[in-house]
Amino acid sequence: MTAGEKRKSSVDDLKAEEQDSPFGVWLSRGLHQLFDDVANEPIPDELLRLIEEDRNK
Repeated sequence: MTAGEKRKSSVDDLKAEEQDSPFGVWLSRGLHQLFDDVANEPIPDELLRLIEEDRNK
């Protein structure tokens, strides 16, 4: 196992533990309340066009 793989698995384990903690649940709910509406907005056509142009380069 490389150092990067070891670090990634440690971070993943920590994230799982944090999400299950009362603070993690509170934080997750708060972030969802703040940002779900924005994240669910449609992507503007102009941005989609720019992404597609970049992809085709």
